[in-house]
Amino acid sequence: MHGVLLLDKPLGLSSNQALQKAKWLLRAEKAGHTGTLDPLASGVLPLCFGAATKFSQLHLDADKTYEATARLGIKTSTGDAEGGVIAERPVAVTAEDLVRVEAQFTGPIRQVPPMHSALKKDGKALYEYARDGIEVERAARDVTIHKLALGRVEDDQIRILATVSKGTYIRTLGEDIGEALGCGAHLTALRRIATGGFEVSQCVTLEALEAMGEQERLARLLPTEALVAGHTSVTLGAEDAARFLSGLRRRGDWPDAAEVAVFGPAPSHTPVRPELVEGPAQASTSSARTDERAFLGTAHVTAGELIPGRLLNPIEIQQTLLTEATP
Repeated sequence: MHGVLLLDKPLGLSSNQALQKAKWLLRAEKAGHTGTLDPLASGVLPLCFGAATKFSQLHLDADKTYEATARLGIKTSTGDAEGGVIAERPVAVTAEDLVRVEAQFTGPIRQVPPMHSALKKDGKALYEYARDGIEVERAARDVTIHKLALGRVEDDQIRILATVSKGTYIRTLGEDIGEALGCGAHLTALRRIATGGFEVSQCVTLEALEAMGEQERLARLLPTEALVAGHTSVTLGAEDAARFLSGLRRRGDWPDAAEVAVFGPAPSHTPVRPELVEGPAQASTSSARTDERAFLGTAHVTAGELIPGRLLNPIEIQQTLLTEATP
């Protein structure tokens, strides 16, 4: 089985726990996710199955949008509601203060990763040091806040809407915003509402997935090429497609492009395994789809050369086409 499931991860589950649950429901063999969400966060978590796992890194690096609520005036040991209170200060924040801080934190900034994170130091996750009461030195990292909007929810709470680059910690952003407002803060809610072009409105919950039949679950899968929707598209003829899948560069009049999604006919010489399709669909699809336009993999173009990147193998391409053909 190959494809992408857009999951609305619930609160309380780790990303891996949510992945394993979906993997079991879909009876998948190979699976991975595209970026960890804390157990205390909910929202968009793209899950990759089969050949789609080859392209999951593309969404690890994607920009992400978060919606968060921060409680002003109270700092905690973890930067969220799970930690103990370590400082309290009065809150005297105006609308003008929020506008000033929005501007201060929009664009390139430097951020020190929190101790309660999965980042590793000497082979050990920072949160493991934190659990032992040990604080280790962390180097500041360059991240970018593409968009930031702050709004008052209640006297002591603000709403944070932020589109950020990879590697940005929203808990740390909330803490830093609190410091800039002069009162400190910690997150009380966090939800990822978009990642790399995928939005929460496209997602399915685990509860809904559990209530579906097997075919309904499979119908929720997006094709593997959904992960490269923003890439430049190149379509090859049969001969060039076969050579490209062998790892050979192809020449053409393509302009230079760093990210290319390559399509072409499915390799017709690959035998279709009967066990891939059940029932009557086997006879009608085992040979009928070899001329279909299929996703072959990624590449980049330099000086008119199409240079292969990550490729699907012929069996994966056939399996994908057969899955799409099965009602």
